[in-house]
Amino acid sequence: MMLLTASLLVGLSPMSMAGPIYKWVDPQGVTHFGAQPPQGVEATTVGKSAAPAPKPPAAASGGVIGDQKAIDQQVKKQVAEQEAQLKAFCEQARTNLAQLQNNPRVREDVEGEMRRLTDEERRQRIDETRQQIEENCQ
Repeated sequence: MMLLTASLLVGLSPMSMAGPIYKWVDPQGVTHFGAQPPQGVEATTVGKSAAPAPKPPAAASGGVIGDQKAIDQQVKKQVAEQEAQLKAFCEQARTNLAQLQNNPRVREDVEGEMRRLTDEERRQRIDETRQQIEENCQ
């Protein structure tokens, strides 16, 4: 449950969807950072790879519009997948909360052996699950 929560939150985090950040130096020697490098200036990406920045298109053409449509479709697909994952997470969290609230004898598998949760552990899991639902589910 906690692994699912962590992976879902990482997957939905803004950093996982952020585009590249570019670094360049202007003619006065001042270093700048931005999401788009200026035209005609050599820029490098900041982060895991430092590949040269792609040159922005000089003018809009049919190919650029087609590329943008493909990008838009890809983004819409990613958003739909993330929404589906979040919906599944919320359904599972609500099910888990109901089971924790309605069953005082909750057991868990610890290294192949079933162990009953103490009342304190059960209350703590109820609180954690409620918090996850409040933070992530509508």
